[in-house]
Amino acid sequence: MKKLSPVLVFAAGSLWGLMGLFVRPLVARGMSSSQVAGVRSILTAVIFALVLLVFDRSLFRIKLRDLWCFAGSGIMSITFFNCCYFYCMGETSLSVAAILLYTAPIFVVLMSAVFFGEKLTLRKFAALGLCFSGCVLVSGIFSNEGGVSAAGILAGLGSGVGYALYSVFSRAAINRGYRTMTILFYTFVMSSAASLAVIDFSPVVSMISDGSFMWGTVMLLTLIATVAPYLLYTVGLSGMENGPASIIASVEPVVATAAGFVFFSEVPDLPSVPGMVLVLSAVVILNLEKKSATAQIHTHSARAVPSSGKGSDSI
Repeated sequence: MKKLSPVLVFAAGSLWGLMGLFVRPLVARGMSSSQVAGVRSILTAVIFALVLLVFDRSLFRIKLRDLWCFAGSGIMSITFFNCCYFYCMGETSLSVAAILLYTAPIFVVLMSAVFFGEKLTLRKFAALGLCFSGCVLVSGIFSNEGGVSAAGILAGLGSGVGYALYSVFSRAAINRGYRTMTILFYTFVMSSAASLAVIDFSPVVSMISDGSFMWGTVMLLTLIATVAPYLLYTVGLSGMENGPASIIASVEPVVATAAGFVFFSEVPDLPSVPGMVLVLSAVVILNLEKKSATAQIHTHSARAVPSSGKGSDSI
């Protein structure tokens, strides 16, 4: 599995890069970005629930003391990331929002060093630099003019933090012995609950009532750009460190640029080409050296994430 982990994470990032193919027609039909994200979370939770019901109901069991892991990955990561990202897109250009979002690998590497004892190696710093530089070029920021509001910058950095927190909280759940499907199910249950609390779904209900809701597109978005990549990423994360996984998943903007060119005739500007090369180079650098055969769980990690014990507080 360790040898396949980078491939699985790369595939996850590639599928996330296809998200725009499904989001665009939904937004064009009248759904807001936050409504699309909320519907995606709810349907994903339902799909994972059905999978657990059919294949292994024991995976529903978690310890009450571990709920913070799933609240973190679902609310502090998925929901918080979406809210920050959508606000940033309203305050700044899409390219600036994309750059700030892809500060996520930096936050993952730093958080993983603090909470899980992952070493900050020269190779990781080099990959981070290449990855961020590539994302800057791919985003096309050098073609834009105008200032960026402080609120937009803070929201964009918040989206990067939220995006990074999925790796951190998922790692905590993995370290406590939870399987991939359990982590994903409760992550999206938490995200769905938060979405229902903060997002107005009345326009979506109206679309469903009058028959204009694009069920096919929504299901493709859910299966191809949500269920599949999160499953691949979480499985891949169990066999490699958080930092390299986050950097490899940054292939997403490269795939998104390519998809825009193929499906929407969006011709990338000149800086985008070397930007793609830089992101892919970061992926290559991370795989030049063989990973350690043992999991990167150190004494600091044991202090930061208490070990789970058997007790009566399971659900």
